[in-house]
Amino acid sequence: MEKIHKSSSLRINLSELLVSLTNDVISRVALGRKYSSETDSKELMKRLVRLLGEFSVGTYVPWLAWIDWISGLDGQLKKTGNDLDEFLERVVQDHEYGDHRAGNDFVDVLLAIQREKSFGFEINRLSIKAIILDVVVGGTDTSYALMEWAMTELLRHPDCMNRLQEEVRTICKGKSSVPEEDIQDMKYLKAVIKETMRLHPPIPLMFPHESTEDVRLRDYSIPAGTQVMINVWAIGRDAASWGPDAEEFRPERHLDSSVDFRGQNFELIPFGAGRRICPAISFAVVLIEVVLANLVHQFDWRLPVEYTEDQTSVAESTGMAIHRLFPLYVTASSTT
Repeated sequence: MEKIHKSSSLRINLSELLVSLTNDVISRVALGRKYSSETDSKELMKRLVRLLGEFSVGTYVPWLAWIDWISGLDGQLKKTGNDLDEFLERVVQDHEYGDHRAGNDFVDVLLAIQREKSFGFEINRLSIKAIILDVVVGGTDTSYALMEWAMTELLRHPDCMNRLQEEVRTICKGKSSVPEEDIQDMKYLKAVIKETMRLHPPIPLMFPHESTEDVRLRDYSIPAGTQVMINVWAIGRDAASWGPDAEEFRPERHLDSSVDFRGQNFELIPFGAGRRICPAISFAVVLIEVVLANLVHQFDWRLPVEYTEDQTSVAESTGMAIHRLFPLYVTASSTT
């Protein structure tokens, strides 16, 4: 918020600001401190997420694996893997030998489990680094994508923006910022976030699942061991579930609906469902709610005239997580 205040009335790359925010928050929670000031960890994570969304020919047609080598994919994966290992090794060593941090963070917990073997199994260093990577990547890219899409849709639909601002500013009247405890009363804010998750799930194709037994689904026989890809993007836009206006951004549809995103309603599963549901739903949702509420509470937003066409576009990038194809440039004017 302070950075936006300093840039007030100037053109802001909101996409870049949001990815820096989520990267710093996740780093402080999981790693104990921010690493963005001393290493290009943010760009490293972006590179990893982009590569995770690439199609590997050799994975599905092993005898054509040479194509991945010729295309340069193998080389990019190897370099990114080495760079990530160096970064994660530095993080672990900071926790083993550093004394500048207060309290325990996620890495400290993992190292304690390794030392004490209190869970009845051993966890090696490679596993610790893999778990850290999972948390940082999973927590940064998805949260940033949802906030970016939410602001995009609000700017494309001024009536929704005005209604959300009225709700937030009424509940937090006289306050300079929105505290977490006030979020519970913001029904329209929650509806906006649900609608954003429906139209723009951060991971449109969930991570592959595998059928454990033979199944007959309608007229199809699906043998055990079949890899199953769940298209969450298509499910969220299914007219049979959401009506003829399924392609439209309309948060009001969630105000009187019992459909939730925590894995119990299969028409809205941006975080997955079942045993492999995202374990950090509550953390992600609170972060998104607090950030969006403060953005609309403290500022009035508009699009730069010269960038309106690109900024109102909902063209999507490629990759594991789906972002805007173009960065979101905006101008903000402070309300205080």
